[in-house]
Amino acid sequence: MIQFEKVSKIYPNGTVGLKDVDLEIQDGEFVAVIGLSGAGKSTLIRSINKMHAITSGSLKVDGVEVSELSGKSLRSLRRKIGMIFQSFNLVTRTTVINNVLTAFVPDLPFWRSFLGLFPREKKEKALEALDKVGILEKAYTRVDQLSGGQQQRVALSRTLAQNPKIILADEPVAALDPVTAKAVMDDFRNINRTLGITVMINIHHVELALEYCDRVIGVRKGEIVFDGRADEVDDDVLKKIYGDRIGG
Repeated sequence: MIQFEKVSKIYPNGTVGLKDVDLEIQDGEFVAVIGLSGAGKSTLIRSINKMHAITSGSLKVDGVEVSELSGKSLRSLRRKIGMIFQSFNLVTRTTVINNVLTAFVPDLPFWRSFLGLFPREKKEKALEALDKVGILEKAYTRVDQLSGGQQQRVALSRTLAQNPKIILADEPVAALDPVTAKAVMDDFRNINRTLGITVMINIHHVELALEYCDRVIGVRKGEIVFDGRADEVDDDVLKKIYGDRIGG
């Protein structure tokens, strides 16, 4: 479970990222976070794994206070929380499987990871992760030969390989065409339903949020202005989230 209690985030320049946020995300939920650019969506997502440290309040993951973690304890938390980015964050000059294998670097002696000597069981897990998102046949293809959608699947496979309890995704389909975006959202939904992994997605496309996610959280100026089922989102709710600029 993820629990926010009166969480605020103020950046050094005075910008308010979050303001007195109260929120609970239950295990196994598929949640979309929507709102205008600059509303606080990324701050909300990235505070969960302490990519952005909160200014005040309490933020717990499975009962552990995130703000109190550092060093080894913070790295341990982040092993349980996969992170997907818009930009994929892949090494494009090497193979797909090599990118997925980087998920295991924290588990190995330095010399093994430096030399790229991964045990057989790690390679098998990497291949299993690629199979789960339907790109096993691309395992030994260079990443720079893949489409954007395939690259995002590699990033998702890398996250799955670390066996996370939670996956956070920060605009994971923003750079993709509509057809590919839906295919990647299919992958997220399948992972959520078949593996029971909590998925929380910051997403610009309202229509995709409503089609794929069970729960929608609307953020405006750092505050939660809507939190409910996707089928409860109507024009009045969207106006509360976006004002006159519906859909961002």
